[in-house]
Amino acid sequence: MMRGSIIVQGLGKEFRRRVGDRPTTLKEAVLRGWGSSRVERFWGLRDINFTVHRGRCVGVVGKNGAGKSTLLRLIGGVGKPDEGQVTVGGRVGALLDLGTGLTDDLTGRENIFVAGVIAGMLRSEVEARFDSIVTFAELESFIDNPIRTYSTGMRMRLAFAVAVHVDPEILLVDEALAVGDLAFQRKCLARIAEIKASGCTIFLVSHEASQIRALCDEVLYLRQGRLIAHGPPDETLALYETSALSGYPSEPVEDTADRPIAEGRSLRMGVNRFGSYEAEITSVTFFDGHGRTTSTLFAGNPLIVELGIEPKRPVRGALASVAILLSDGTPVLDTNTQIGGLDLGELSDAATIRLVIDRVDLIGGEYLVTVGLYAAEWEYSYDYHAEAYPLRVIGSSSGKGLLNPPVKWAMESVRSAGDQPRQVSDRLG
Repeated sequence: MMRGSIIVQGLGKEFRRRVGDRPTTLKEAVLRGWGSSRVERFWGLRDINFTVHRGRCVGVVGKNGAGKSTLLRLIGGVGKPDEGQVTVGGRVGALLDLGTGLTDDLTGRENIFVAGVIAGMLRSEVEARFDSIVTFAELESFIDNPIRTYSTGMRMRLAFAVAVHVDPEILLVDEALAVGDLAFQRKCLARIAEIKASGCTIFLVSHEASQIRALCDEVLYLRQGRLIAHGPPDETLALYETSALSGYPSEPVEDTADRPIAEGRSLRMGVNRFGSYEAEITSVTFFDGHGRTTSTLFAGNPLIVELGIEPKRPVRGALASVAILLSDGTPVLDTNTQIGGLDLGELSDAATIRLVIDRVDLIGGEYLVTVGLYAAEWEYSYDYHAEAYPLRVIGSSSGKGLLNPPVKWAMESVRSAGDQPRQVSDRLG
């Protein structure tokens, strides 16, 4: 696999928790018995699939307990999954629990060497970067003091400084950019941007939407251990912010208003459908180049995606999106009305939006389509249907990759000076 890439397939992690009151004293245990509480198993992560390519910066968002930190730990090799697998190509630098790896009885200087070697650097590499680490952490006057004399902020700055000087191919950052005062936080963000520019793959967990928008190329949205969405920052953050503001219940909504869709699938609120529903996507239909409804088309043929929308009240500046994804959630096309220059104006009555794709030059296979309708400026989602609509493309593959456009190979013989080249082969493939 390519260095710096990450492939997650069917990932699951199970945990245990005690249900009921545990005895707190020996007397209580004798009187009530040790078995008064029981152990319950639950999935912290389940059925997570995605692929991240080298040099991408990926934001991970979700409410507390959604599985964000668990995902980063499994990618970083801390713990083993109970289902599926994680394949990581390259050296990993992790900012998971800042300061927890530092030893209180050692000085800051000694901790830099220990932490650097544990992170995979040679002692000579640590020595070469030592001054830069200390300067970045702003601890020049305290570097020979024992860590137990450091404040929490000083410990975190030191741990962060070591981690960002490891030169990893993959960097995992879990809520680590809130380190120190405002000036130091800005320095951290600038350093992360430098690491990104060098081609490092970055996974960033943060509750700060502004950080995600500023740094990330794509976003994963986790909810109750499930991957709800994987896509561009604006669209995915709009979906996450809608969920956070509307206060979805802790369990998926069991709703009798499930809407049947294609091939035995259905839309279920809180499971694969999210939004404020101030304006709804009432229908999604695929047409071929002849205007016939279809869910199957041949590679290279046109595709029209038609969205029926109905506002519950007049809305202005709405945005619509359509994404085609692989079965593992990897986007192969993600576009929206803002990119296409279509202004929806004020919507007060039912309307139809069409996306016309002149050629679908994808390899043959099974795909899923996600559609969304959003408030102005991607503030939140009105209606979002996650990987709800199956699309089958029939065609052969011309090799590795996802695109399958018509290609033409040609060869010309090269003769001595003064002779004209002669075409000897011209074949469409």
